[in-house]
Amino acid sequence: MKFNLTKPILICGFLLSSPSLLAAQKWQDKALDAWIDGKAETTLMFNTNLNAFDINTDVNHQVITLTGKVDSEIEKDLAEELLLTLEQVKSVNNHLTVMSDPAISLQEKTINTLTDAKINTVVKTKLLMDQNIDGTDIDVDTTDRVVTLSGKVYSDTEHDLVVSIAQNTNDVKEVEDELTIVSH
Repeated sequence: MKFNLTKPILICGFLLSSPSLLAAQKWQDKALDAWIDGKAETTLMFNTNLNAFDINTDVNHQVITLTGKVDSEIEKDLAEELLLTLEQVKSVNNHLTVMSDPAISLQEKTINTLTDAKINTVVKTKLLMDQNIDGTDIDVDTTDRVVTLSGKVYSDTEHDLVVSIAQNTNDVKEVEDELTIVSH
C-alpha cells in the first residue's frame, strides 16, 4: 500500500489559508464599500438640485443607506435614482426626511387662489341677482378667504343685507366692511 501525502498536505494548506483568504475578502469588501461611498458622495455633490451637505451616505455590502434631509419628495427620489445608476451598487435604502415640499405649497397656493376666485364670483353674483341691492355699485375683493366689500349702498338695511350675504357664503372666513351709506 502506497501512502500519498498530497491530499493531506493540500487539505492542511487549504485549512490554514482559509482565514487569510477570508480576511483578504473582508478587506476587499470594505474597500469596495468605501469606493462606492466616495462615488455616491461625489455624485450627490455634483448635482446642483441637491444639497449634498444635508445627505449622509453609508455603504455596507454594496447597499447604500441614505439619511439626512431634503426639501421635497422629488429631491428624495432624485438622490436615490442617481445612486442606483452607480456601478457595483446593489440597492439603495432611502431614509431621507422631507422637510418641506414646495409642490405642496404650490398646490395649496393654487387651491387658495381658486377658492378666493370662487368666493368672489359667488358673492358678486348673489349681490347682482338680489333685487333689493344695487350690486353694480359694490366691489368685492377676496384674499385668503377674507372678503372686502367696498362701494355704495343706499340704506342701513341694504348695508346689512350685503354684509350678511357675504358672511353666509361658503368658505368665507371673514368680511371686511368698507361700504359707504349714501342717500339717493
